Amino acid sequence: MQTRPTLAIIGGTGALGSGLATRWAAAGYTVIIGSRTADKAKSAALEIATGNGAPPVRGEDNATAARLADVIVIAVPFSHHDATLREIREAIIDAPPGKIIVDAVVPLVPPKVAQVQMPAQGSAGQIAQELLGDLARVVSAFHNVGAAKLHNGGDIGCDVLVCGNDAEARVEVIALTAAIGMRGIDAGPIANSAAAEALTSVLIGINRRYKVDCAGIRITGIAAGA
Repeated sequence: MQTRPTLAIIGGTGALGSGLATRWAAAGYTVIIGSRTADKAKSAALEIATGNGAPPVRGEDNATAARLADVIVIAVPFSHHDATLREIREAIIDAPPGKIIVDAVVPLVPPKVAQVQMPAQGSAGQIAQELLGDLARVVSAFHNVGAAKLHNGGDIGCDVLVCGNDAEARVEVIALTAAIGMRGIDAGPIANSAAAEALTSVLIGINRRYKVDCAGIRITGIAAGA
């Protein structure tokens, strides 16, 4: 029987982070909520139910959560992205190289969050890979998933574009995506994350103009199970 990885959700007290944590805990994964303060993380962890034999969700400060996890998911606002990456870097510097970091951060720049505004480096995913270097395998994913869909317990009904320079890491993140009811699509190297991240602003605009909630994306033409 394959052992499920332990997941740290950095930014797990926010809407997207808590939604991902809720889904993975229900699917049987060991989940650790990370926050800048351990007390806030512990309080958030108490609100998340587990299933399929998973232990209770834990809450820790970001550095501790990162050290304890096999896979680290970063789900913080873009304004906190750089500081969080540096905090995670210090936490994993003594770990064996190659830990998977899933960067779900989108470079939204208020107040015009419905307008694409990409950083000079290309994307948040590229910033993460550049800063972490050989310490980690950065995979960019979950940018176009509405947090409300993760929390409502129903069918999410959208695909997830998964980008990263390491093909094996992309496969692992695609498996994590499937575990919580979505289809992961291998979208190639981390440079392609710019397209996925930019789509978030496009979807925010679509939500507003069409007065809908949580518009998502579907990739057509790929057979089920491919």
